[in-house]
Amino acid sequence: MWSFIQEQILGMNWLNELIGNLLTSLGLDISGQLGGSIQFFIYDTIKILVLLSVLIFGISYIQSYFPPERTKKILGRFKGIWANVISALLGTITPFCSCSSIPIFMGFTSAGLPVGVTFSFLISSPMVDLGSLVLLMSIFGWEIAIVYVVVGLILAVFGGLLIEKLGMEKYVEKFIKDAPNVAIDDETTTRKERITFAKEQVISTFKKVFPYVIVGVGIGAVIHNVLPEEFIQRILGEDNPFSVILATVVGIPMYADIFGTIPIAEALYAKGVGLGTVLSFMMAVTALSLPSIIMLKRAVKPKLLVTFIAIVGIGIIIIGYGFNTFQYLF
Repeated sequence: MWSFIQEQILGMNWLNELIGNLLTSLGLDISGQLGGSIQFFIYDTIKILVLLSVLIFGISYIQSYFPPERTKKILGRFKGIWANVISALLGTITPFCSCSSIPIFMGFTSAGLPVGVTFSFLISSPMVDLGSLVLLMSIFGWEIAIVYVVVGLILAVFGGLLIEKLGMEKYVEKFIKDAPNVAIDDETTTRKERITFAKEQVISTFKKVFPYVIVGVGIGAVIHNVLPEEFIQRILGEDNPFSVILATVVGIPMYADIFGTIPIAEALYAKGVGLGTVLSFMMAVTALSLPSIIMLKRAVKPKLLVTFIAIVGIGIIIIGYGFNTFQYLF
């Protein structure tokens, strides 16, 4: 039953076969580079956009119960490591890319929440949202998807705690701390309004992520069907001891959300790239993209920015090598 759910419902293998048969009937050789690339592109684009729409609707409906002001109130009830844990968990139901998370991070900081707690949110929000869990399940299976989310949350919690212990509070820009707070809105939202909100979020997010999905699937199609496996293995294979570091460094300048990086990760994994290397690339793109770092630079001073990048970057590399070691041993 679970294999059926993973392969036919989440993975939509039936769709891949249908597209393959259709292309074959049109005279394309789907075992060749061109036909295989076209099949991968059409199949992955449709699969991701369908799952994306369903996931955004469901997540946005849940998110309607946690507007920023209510989230601040919830976080304010917890102290110590539990505040970081709750903050990281709340990050899983908020915006799907790092640039969208930063304004909420600023609001949390201006509300007086500890800087470590707000950074736990900032790390987890783009990297381990509920959408990534489902999409990763469709490609790598539920075990890997769950482990990815768990280690991402651990990185978010301990990254925030470390920033707090290092006394980074003083390196938040003054205009963020002095920003006025909006009063908590206790107005009850009806079910119809929540559904309307979820529909609007689907349309809005779809428009934002569609270009990145197309680019990501296009790159994935090239990797999957054009680039020789030997070439990929030489650069990112297990024989290269620096593959995880290289994948992390390459991922940082890129800007995409989890939905745009998954087709690239899928193609790299199919070419024999280590699981840890693939996941390190995904984490670096989503959590440490260059545009988000530029935005964050306006809110925090250089010392805190460098500390954040170092903690998350080193954490991603450790996770990557851990996954590769586990995969090699078992």
